[in-house]
Amino acid sequence: MIKHIVIYTLKDPANAPRVKELLESCRNVVPGIVSLEAGIRTEALEANADVVLNSVFESKAALDAYQSHPDHLVVRKQINEWCSARAVVDYEA
Repeated sequence: MIKHIVIYTLKDPANAPRVKELLESCRNVVPGIVSLEAGIRTEALEANADVVLNSVFESKAALDAYQSHPDHLVVRKQINEWCSARAVVDYEA
């Protein structure tokens, strides 16, 4: 299994709910997605970013299919316009 974690810092944190919604719209775009969850930072808890994507894929091939899927590309393009920074970690679990 491959874990795919993406952390977003937004130009305008008010866009966080929309980013979460867009990310979660990709939950079923390809076979092999085991889980996909987006979270928004909680006020009064420590955070130096606004949104996190925590997803698990059956294999690298499933992650690759997700990365290149047209629906995901549209979502990524929109979110990138709202981001000031993005960090990614993919690892085998």
